Amino acid sequence: MTLDSRSLSPARRYALVLVDLSVGFTDPKQSPLASDCPGVIEANRTLLEAFRRRGWPVIFTTVAYDDPSQARVFREKVPALNVLVAGSALVEIDPRLAPQDGEPVLVKFWASGFFGTDLAQRLRDMDVDGVMVTGLTTSGCVRATALDALQHELRVLLPEQAVGDRDAQAHQANLRDLQLKYADVRDLEDCLALLD
Repeated sequence: MTLDSRSLSPARRYALVLVDLSVGFTDPKQSPLASDCPGVIEANRTLLEAFRRRGWPVIFTTVAYDDPSQARVFREKVPALNVLVAGSALVEIDPRLAPQDGEPVLVKFWASGFFGTDLAQRLRDMDVDGVMVTGLTTSGCVRATALDALQHELRVLLPEQAVGDRDAQAHQANLRDLQLKYADVRDLEDCLALLD
């Protein structure tokens, strides 16, 4: 039996939430967590330009640890996370997507950009009712952030070209599942059109 899934109405005002586009996830020469993703970087550059031109909110997240007690079970499950040491180059946002003044970079310890951060309050303060969630990885932190956004009553949009994963099968399966239950997965051009 097919699930009855419908498209969400467009938000009145979106925020762009760029999930973990840090060097630790974008440079496979430096990190075991990273994937080669020039297309994802370029799509996010396009979105950043559009959001900045309109003056709509932009928020980045990064994962960084400075204490062994932080997310210890998550780090036990995925030991590669231990390379994300606070203050290291791996936790900095990829320079191709460098945040501008006034664009916060939220440090998180777990998968979701909402869990253990003030992201939900920031979005309320910015008077947004929708988020475009982008970044890495589709099957992990992007999915967790998108799901939590919905649970905060936000309209969630995933620009398909602006998300990526080390595992192509996981990427496709998660995009399909997110589209069915939690978000609208759309072509980048369709997402950009909503900003005009």
